[in-house]
Amino acid sequence: MSKDYLAARRKKLISLLKRRGAEAMLITSETNVTYLTGFSGDSSFLLIGKGQTVLISDGRYTTQLEEECPDLDVYIRKATESMIAAVEQVLKKSHLPQLGFESHIVTCELLDAMSGITPAAQWIPIAGLVEELRMIKDASEIQEIREAVQQAQRGFEVFRAMLTPEMSELQGAHELEHAMRRFGARQAAFDPIVAVGERAALPHAMPTEKLLADSPFLLVDWGAMTQKGYRSDLTRMIIHGKPPAKLKKVYQTVLKAQLAAIKAIRPGVLCRDVDRVARAVIEKAGYGKQFTHSLGHGIGLDIHEGPRLGGNVPTELKPGMIVTVEPGIYLPGWGGVRIEDDVLVTRKGHEVMTSVHKDYESASL
Repeated sequence: MSKDYLAARRKKLISLLKRRGAEAMLITSETNVTYLTGFSGDSSFLLIGKGQTVLISDGRYTTQLEEECPDLDVYIRKATESMIAAVEQVLKKSHLPQLGFESHIVTCELLDAMSGITPAAQWIPIAGLVEELRMIKDASEIQEIREAVQQAQRGFEVFRAMLTPEMSELQGAHELEHAMRRFGARQAAFDPIVAVGERAALPHAMPTEKLLADSPFLLVDWGAMTQKGYRSDLTRMIIHGKPPAKLKKVYQTVLKAQLAAIKAIRPGVLCRDVDRVARAVIEKAGYGKQFTHSLGHGIGLDIHEGPRLGGNVPTELKPGMIVTVEPGIYLPGWGGVRIEDDVLVTRKGHEVMTSVHKDYESASL
């Protein structure tokens, strides 16, 4: 990842901090540290402010930090030195009167400890500021997510070709992750969902020993994580044998809702309005109560991040946002259908980043 992109992210954050009355901020979320520095390790904090950026880590990562963050100041704490003691040493040199902290991440215990080592400083709670920046992807992040999409799609092609009636949901999930790794993924973006028949009515079904032969259809929800930690997220149905007559109607309703919602995505549209477009289609078909979750969510370094396409979310879509669009209908005791793609908001509209075929006929083996 280009160091210029990382420096630009830090510059934006410092600018936002001024408006919050903080001269610097202690970043404690591992994901946010990665976003701002490119460091892929864990157990590290970042002190960031005008004229100073210090990554606080430990001896396990000395060489890794030299490779990943050569332009940053680094404080390596000793094996006998706690993180709080290390933060104290770094702050002694800073003399900062006001410090921001991630109030949605920091525990009461950690805040007490930080206050104890900085009695003269004021700690200012700042929630979700880095996450706000992360909602809009820069060019390097968009490219990473494109790579994650390709890894997921190529893995799915292999997985689909190797399905047998004797395969269980659990075996299928393992084979799917293995296939994505073969195409360069670090790992699955999340535990893959392979749900057969009536188990497809569970939006977050955990794979079991249930066999694919037990039903003529299954739901597969999967994604890949790139080596740099960015993720994709897709869902498709797979049909084999003789499916129940109701399946086609449910499937076509979900697909119609998804296509309508994707068409509505463009800069300036509110997240809640995109959700309403899909929900209206499903409600008109008589399945409104069976669409039990929000339409979608942002993806990036986390599999669920902002913005969320939900009925109560007033966030305005902006170029660079990447969201999933995944309407579903879930009928307990019968099964469910969900179709999901990853969509980039562009300056003039949108781009569907995923390309696995999704018409009803393509779902059949």
